[in-house]
Amino acid sequence: MPVVNYEQYIKMLKSAYENHYAYPAVNVSSMETANAVLKGLADAKSDGIVQVSVGGAEFASGLNLKDKVLGAISLADHVRLMAEKYNIFVALHTDHCTHGKLEGFLYPLIAETEKRRAEGRPNLFNSHMFDGSDITLDENIKIAKELYARCAKNDIILEVEAGVVGGEEDGVNNENVKNEKLYTTPEDMLKIYDSLNDIKGTYTVAATFGNVHGVYKPGNVKLNPKILKNGQEALAEKYGKDKHFYLVFHGGSGSSKEEIKETLQYGVIKMNIDTDTQYAFSKPVTDHILKNYDGMLKIEGEVGNKKMYDPRSYLKRGEEGMAARVGEGANDLESAGKSIF
Repeated sequence: MPVVNYEQYIKMLKSAYENHYAYPAVNVSSMETANAVLKGLADAKSDGIVQVSVGGAEFASGLNLKDKVLGAISLADHVRLMAEKYNIFVALHTDHCTHGKLEGFLYPLIAETEKRRAEGRPNLFNSHMFDGSDITLDENIKIAKELYARCAKNDIILEVEAGVVGGEEDGVNNENVKNEKLYTTPEDMLKIYDSLNDIKGTYTVAATFGNVHGVYKPGNVKLNPKILKNGQEALAEKYGKDKHFYLVFHGGSGSSKEEIKETLQYGVIKMNIDTDTQYAFSKPVTDHILKNYDGMLKIEGEVGNKKMYDPRSYLKRGEEGMAARVGEGANDLESAGKSIF
């Protein structure tokens, strides 16, 4: 069963932390992009995480429905069916749900897992992210604690965010956020630990260290990975050397290999990749259309070339391109060849 259960997911996180590598966590919005992630991970012999955002889920349900809950369920069920044929472990995760979208997205998905568990079926998703970056840290932690308690009862891992990831993704725009909010403090990280530690379960922390969604020219993004090191050290100093966070790197597209490698030493076990994989899917599709423009269209009485305008002809190329970028991500994160399946 390549889509992991709770115990297998914990083993994945523990292995990554202890061996200083991280899992590519790639957003999908269709069967084609989901298949691309599975192919890329399998080709790299890497375990990984398939993510669904609010916008991606809505897109997956089609233009008439625009039902983000139904779209997320559809994508998760598709991944579960396809992953059975692969010799790697895959976890299913939802990405960036802000407090204003909990009622319409995250709560119904958790309820679906509760329903499935009552029927003796596996969880719908293995983990969820609550993005409280648009409210105060105290409000963020209050909601996260309530969510975490419910998730823990259902063997769901919760990802929480301290700080703000800059840039824009999936309709969440933080391009004008004040600079200091892009850098999480050790005090912020300790506040999360103090609030969540009394609940028996597992959570991950997306601490920000200048991360920005999207890809920017060199010099435009000022990452400071030492922030992660400082947070881990503060936790160990206060509560003992065996205490640590499982950290998540958001805004990973466009980061240098040196920056990525440094974060692995500080406990990053998951890196989100979206912008780069979107481009990797679209570029070969664009190449196909430009090179076969006459065949794609029925103009001046001609009939075009069915082999060229059949969507399968260019979507295959998109899948191949995205899969290759996922494999590149596994190599950068040093998870390639390390599947624990």
